[in-house]
Amino acid sequence: MAARAVILSILVITIAASLSWVSSSSPESASAFVKKTISSHKIVVFSKSYCPYCRRAKNVFKQLSQVPHVVELDERDDGSDIQDAISDIVGRRTVPQVFINGKHIGGSDDTVEAYESGELAKLLGIATKDEDEL
Repeated sequence: MAARAVILSILVITIAASLSWVSSSSPESASAFVKKTISSHKIVVFSKSYCPYCRRAKNVFKQLSQVPHVVELDERDDGSDIQDAISDIVGRRTVPQVFINGKHIGGSDDTVEAYESGELAKLLGIATKDEDEL
């Protein structure tokens, strides 16, 4: 009976160690997460929930009746690692960082500028209200 308890304890410790290894983040897994997220969604916004610039960028998509895939970095344990990976990919550590169809658009100002010029609607393949009236 004692041998079973020891084996069970070892098994529990082994499983717990395995789970913590799986859930821990590494630069490689953060980079893979960023790349997979970008390639899996039409619109991706890497954001922080409290950031006014992030809210501004996300609001652009509301104006276009589009729903982006939003990754709130401040709500994730690996948010800092993901932010580092984004920095390695695009050369910027700031948020938001916006991607359309796998292409990096930029931050808040870039997104608003693309919206106002009509470029964002073109990238998304949608007609703007002005085009509907023509």
